[in-house]
Amino acid sequence: MRSGKTWISLVMWALFVASMPKDAEFLMVGKTLTTLKRNCLNLLQELEPSFTFRPTSKSATLYGHRIWLEGADNEMSENKIRGMTLAGAYFDELTLIPRGFYYMALSRLSYKGAKLFATTNPDAPTNYVYTDIIQNNEINKSVTKFLIRDNTFLEPEYIDELEREYASVPNAYQRYILGEWVLAEGLVYNFTDEYLVNSADEAGLNPNLPHDYYVSIDYGTMNPFSAGLWVVQGDKTVRIREFYWDGRRLNQQKTDEEYCDEVEKLIDGLPVKQVVVDPSAASFIASLRKRGYKVVQGNNEVLDGIRRVAVYLSHGNIKICRNCKASILEFGLYKWDDKSTDGDKVVKENDHAMDDIRYFANTVLRYKVGKTAYKSIW
Repeated sequence: MRSGKTWISLVMWALFVASMPKDAEFLMVGKTLTTLKRNCLNLLQELEPSFTFRPTSKSATLYGHRIWLEGADNEMSENKIRGMTLAGAYFDELTLIPRGFYYMALSRLSYKGAKLFATTNPDAPTNYVYTDIIQNNEINKSVTKFLIRDNTFLEPEYIDELEREYASVPNAYQRYILGEWVLAEGLVYNFTDEYLVNSADEAGLNPNLPHDYYVSIDYGTMNPFSAGLWVVQGDKTVRIREFYWDGRRLNQQKTDEEYCDEVEKLIDGLPVKQVVVDPSAASFIASLRKRGYKVVQGNNEVLDGIRRVAVYLSHGNIKICRNCKASILEFGLYKWDDKSTDGDKVVKENDHAMDDIRYFANTVLRYKVGKTAYKSIW
């Protein structure tokens, strides 16, 4: 992370494109076109002003060569590049690209002298990038590892601060600072008493200054239903109340309307700015909207959300009131799946309050905190 690998890889990529015959065509890939533009295309244009790109037509031009631009966020994305003949391909954050797309692109590199360039941060050691490429001695490849202290443009104080920040995030120090391919294991959060308060006042929020209220919800019928009420002031927030209902354990299910009643009790007349809901709960979202609430679907990024919550806890952006018993219990039970063979996965148990907190952090708090806590991730 922040090692300068994208910069140097784009320099290498531009030199390679310039060396190829004029009839050669190329491909640049990101998880989405938006991330490709943000991470690579804008930077390449700064490095080489003659580089032009048109996201609407998914094409670019460099030294007279046509470069196709694609996003690959699911396994079906490979259909986008079938039939291409390529002299080169560039992948941004390869571990985020589906395996099938990578192999389809590899099969398209039939032009003489073709090469594939890729950058990535480490992931789980079960990821195909590690097993099929880095550890595979049967293929022709070159792997270069850059660490944060290799980037001579960064101030030492900034690097020290970043290392302290990542030390608080599960597994992040080993991966993003040391560049190691390690498996996530044990508890997801290192949750301690320092994250608990008795009230919003104790957390440093001033009731006489402007503040907003939000609700976050993970919806469940047979599975537990979890809702949290948050007060937000500046870049700090406190979960002040919650409602948690385990229909299976209590042997009593609730309807959407009954859950709406419980949410109204939780809010208790407070001027809630927004209700962030499990994106899969379409009928429940419709019921809440009928009652006049402004409802948004929660951002369901799991791994990024977990890291975001961990950083916000460690920086004091999130506090939990001691009366929120269900979420406190889940913080102590939420585990990584150490049997997963498909990258980092969490055990799908004791995760419902964890999910509603993650929706809130991903959808609301990331814009409140901005770069106060984050210097490098997301």
